Amino acid sequence: MKCVEKTLLMIFMLLLVITGVFPNHGNASSAITLSMGQSIYVPIYSHIYHGDKERPFYLTATLSIRNTDQKQEIIIISADYFDSKGNFLKNYVEKPIQLNKLASIRFIVKSKDQTGGSGAKFIVRWESTEPINPPLIEAIMISTRSGQGISFISRGQAIKE
Repeated sequence: MKCVEKTLLMIFMLLLVITGVFPNHGNASSAITLSMGQSIYVPIYSHIYHGDKERPFYLTATLSIRNTDQKQEIIIISADYFDSKGNFLKNYVEKPIQLNKLASIRFIVKSKDQTGGSGAKFIVRWESTEPINPPLIEAIMISTRSGQGISFISRGQAIKE
């Protein structure tokens, strides 16, 4: 009897998955929201802390902007860099940049640039002449020291349409 109950339970769970009762966040069938422009908040860690004495471990950060649309270019209006206290530090885009379909661009914050602090961030503004797939905007932080390496990413989040 227990084997039959297990089989029935497995069939029931399989039916739930097939019929879409469980949400499918983040996979290929997720709904796509089109946009004509956004402001994107991207966390940057110019350093993280390690050890009991909270010693800083300095990182190189790469801001990566990828146009995910297959038909339309986007315009990068600005990539403003701010420190942990929210103070403006630098605009990495002096004049608007056209990013062609499926193209990407990167901006580097060197590990010796410690002005941002552990709570640094970029605000990236982009726009398009028609509704498109929003770009993928991420930060990749990496460093090596004494035979140790660390790397991780943070993904941007839209804060304004």
